Amino acid sequence: MSENKIDSAQYAHLVKMAAFAASTTALVLVLIKLYAFFVTDASAMLASATDSILDLFASIMNVVILRFALAPADKEHKFGHGKAESLAGLVQAAFVLGSALLLVFNGVERTISPQEVVRTEVGIVVSIIAIVMTLMLVVLQKWVISQTKSVAISADALHYQSDLILNLGVLAALFLSQGYWLQADGVFTVAVGIFLLIGAGKIIWTSVHQLMDHELTSEELSVIKKIVLAHEGTLGLHELRTRQAGPDRFIQFHLELDGELSLFEAHIIGEAIELEIIEALAPCEVFIHHDPLSAANHQQKSEDIKRI
Repeated sequence: MSENKIDSAQYAHLVKMAAFAASTTALVLVLIKLYAFFVTDASAMLASATDSILDLFASIMNVVILRFALAPADKEHKFGHGKAESLAGLVQAAFVLGSALLLVFNGVERTISPQEVVRTEVGIVVSIIAIVMTLMLVVLQKWVISQTKSVAISADALHYQSDLILNLGVLAALFLSQGYWLQADGVFTVAVGIFLLIGAGKIIWTSVHQLMDHELTSEELSVIKKIVLAHEGTLGLHELRTRQAGPDRFIQFHLELDGELSLFEAHIIGEAIELEIIEALAPCEVFIHHDPLSAANHQQKSEDIKRI
């Protein structure tokens, strides 16, 4: 579980770095792609420029929302602001959907009414520059995602991964449109639009899961149970409930102990378990309710009777 050992300060630094890098890259790509479109009049280049404009707007929104999501807990939000990151994922997905539909409509129109592209050398040079810049950004984003599992950065990375395919498609379209296959310009545009639609659906699914307080992964739940049950003095646990908001995990459960233990002894056991779970799954908060085994058994019997 070493990939999860990252504190809140590191998390904030990494996602902010990725968000600012994405915004800067998108701004440069918008400028050079718009220039290339006006020179070449290529539908694929217009689609690429439009996609980058939406990427820029989405990345700026990402920076704004992440500033709120990474703010520490306060009086009004005692569990923190982590869910704002899932909202950022939904906002990103909305932009991806809009971009995808625009590309599909544009591509279909150019496929039906193909036109020869002029001054292809300008489009080719701009596309190569865009590929290199986007590839560098995607590598950075992938590394940040591997360290943070950030939904917002994952959504942002989807844009730029699709840009790699889009720019390669533009290169192919610029070449094929020169008398080889005039419809290539539109066909590649439609293909990228479909790719974006699929990716947006995945981001929406992940974001909704977090907003609905989805349980931690089965692997993480197994780690929690293993730590609790392996600790000396622990007789069991029940009512384990977990959720995640942004980088923070929230874990609560009832700890079953010998009823003869003193309050101080029970506290020492619970505190040791809490520290061990935090060490394994940081950043997280752990809430433990101490139950004497007799009370836990009585509660279980009552639940069984209710089911009957």
